[in-house]
Amino acid sequence: MTPQVAENGAFSVAVRGAAWHVPAPAVAVQDLPELASLGESERRTCLALGVDSVRADEALNSAALAEIAAREALARAGLAARELGALIVVEPRAPETLLSSEATRLQHLLGAERAVTFTVGGLGCVSITPALLAARGLMCADRDMGDVLVVHGSKPAAAGRYRHPVTVNGDGGQALVLSHGDSVRAPVRLLDIAQETNGEHWDLFHVEYRDRPTEQWREVCRDPSTYSFRLAMETRGRLSGLLSGLLERNGLKPGDVRGYLSQNLSAAGFTFTEESLGIGIMPVCRENLRRYGHLGPNDVFLNLYTAMERRELAEGDHAVLINVSPVAAWSVLLVEIGPQEEHAQ
Repeated sequence: MTPQVAENGAFSVAVRGAAWHVPAPAVAVQDLPELASLGESERRTCLALGVDSVRADEALNSAALAEIAAREALARAGLAARELGALIVVEPRAPETLLSSEATRLQHLLGAERAVTFTVGGLGCVSITPALLAARGLMCADRDMGDVLVVHGSKPAAAGRYRHPVTVNGDGGQALVLSHGDSVRAPVRLLDIAQETNGEHWDLFHVEYRDRPTEQWREVCRDPSTYSFRLAMETRGRLSGLLSGLLERNGLKPGDVRGYLSQNLSAAGFTFTEESLGIGIMPVCRENLRRYGHLGPNDVFLNLYTAMERRELAEGDHAVLINVSPVAAWSVLLVEIGPQEEHAQ
């Protein structure tokens, strides 16, 4: 098999199967216990994010969320875990234990004995991008590499779900089964990926945890003005450059893109992205924000597949997935919609 290469020289990846596990129990944002300890300004900010509720199941940790989604994605792809060529786990923000391997734990639970297994992360909600880059690199380098499973379980790192002044975190698992672009007729084909980072903001948001009980963990912003103004202005320039480069490299104009989808942080964040790039974010993003809050690296593909379920994207359409993380990192993904069948949510 010769790897499929796009006109821009990039290796094409087919998303053969995709699934999510979003727990059924819902918690209204106005009922979050941490709101009682917030000042009036912080409380107003939280309630104005555009999040009505989040899903939460304290009985499921990040590995369990990922495992449930992985089993469903494999079943939908008609693939056994033992057939996988690689398993890439987007690491959780707070592992259950130190020094152990949550990636090989998931490998064992799924029965993916022959899969090359490792984790990626460190970029917050942008961490899905290096996972996709790694998967594409493996398949491009090894023509005999089997399908690659990319999974993540999203749980808040700290005790509270509200991340002032950014978003409200919900629980959710995601799994994507990736194949060589020319090997299957897939509902989504990943055409191109672009990512940038700036280590100057590496600790803008952090949780101090050493010598502290977990109930005392709090995520804090080192400098709110940097997040609200300086990083926002840098984001405007970074995304504009990434998007224009992505489209030019693939011979596309902005009007050739049928839909733009973003990660779900806040209603104001969507407006900022729209105004910065001169685009319209698909309505499904705001709807999923209201229903689920922020699901970390899982947001953009959940939004994409929800739009496909609603027939808002059709075969042959191009879409751009936009991710931003305050660490700081930025990424844009170009996808092409393939033949549509029933999808999971």
